[in-house]
Amino acid sequence: MVRLTVDLIMKNSNILRNRKDEPLAQHLRRITHLNFSNKNIDEVEDLTMCRNLTVLYLYDNHINQIKNLGSNLTHLYLQNNCISCIENLSGLKRLEKLYLGGNCLTVVEGLEGLGELRELHIENQRLPPGEKLLFDPRTLHFLRLSLSVLNISNNNIDELNDLAILVNLTQFVAADNQIKEIKDLELVLSKWTKLWRMDLSGNSVCLKPKYRDKVIIISKTLEILDGKEIKEMARQFLLNWKASKLSKKKKSGENMTGQSHLPHLYESDNYRSQMPVSNQNLRHQLMEQPKYIAMAQTQSSNKHGELQRSIWRNISIIENISERNCLLCIQHGSPNPCAKKQ
Repeated sequence: MVRLTVDLIMKNSNILRNRKDEPLAQHLRRITHLNFSNKNIDEVEDLTMCRNLTVLYLYDNHINQIKNLGSNLTHLYLQNNCISCIENLSGLKRLEKLYLGGNCLTVVEGLEGLGELRELHIENQRLPPGEKLLFDPRTLHFLRLSLSVLNISNNNIDELNDLAILVNLTQFVAADNQIKEIKDLELVLSKWTKLWRMDLSGNSVCLKPKYRDKVIIISKTLEILDGKEIKEMARQFLLNWKASKLSKKKKSGENMTGQSHLPHLYESDNYRSQMPVSNQNLRHQLMEQPKYIAMAQTQSSNKHGELQRSIWRNISIIENISERNCLLCIQHGSPNPCAKKQ
């Protein structure tokens, strides 16, 4: 195995000394970028002498502990190592991008103090069987305003509500996880009002009916979903469709409310019980009245005003028939049913 030391840096540095007698410390201060990826490095020695080092590539090595890093780093690449704990980063006040994918992390923690951190990449952790990647609430709280890019792909994650606190996310990648339901997305998408790119490919939620349409309706800012661009025309069509559906539902509710105000007019038995009948022809006419009422009720689903007018017309018809019935009874010398009720 190999240790990253100052001597190794000097041997591999592309920056030539200004003079043969240039002091080592002065030369190290001129180094801003170091690339020691895939060098079988398993340990990092003190790099504080590289005071202006801002970008450090250490991916594809065998490092198992984060330590001895320069305080001016802005970009740190540690993918595909053997790191099991995020530690010793609190001094990196200027760190903006942190790449930790392909390690052995089980908890995202230890990032308090990184007030400039914009991107966090922690995909493809080598987790124990049956476990999922967890998030320390303290770390999430500290990063809630600064973090804009988060990659948590392939970490057995099955719910996202804890991440809703990251209100300034613009890009979110969570492919190949265990997210199953649209409702698991509703809270975070309502909070992530700046999100323009999201990738959930490989999750079972993507197989739900109208998954893409529903996500586009929930998030008004998304521009790319699962690698496919969202056309503004498509979004507007879906929003108009939703508005139309809600409007029809509201009107239907109003019609049902209107009918409930006069429930006795929709029960044919009540009509029959309140109508005096003295002959078969009149009985037949009266029994036909509920059909007219039912017809008016059917038409009411389209126009509530027509329903009310139809109801009152039929009431008038019923009253006229009742009066005719009384006259017939008097003419034939039969007892007047109406008089008995009086």
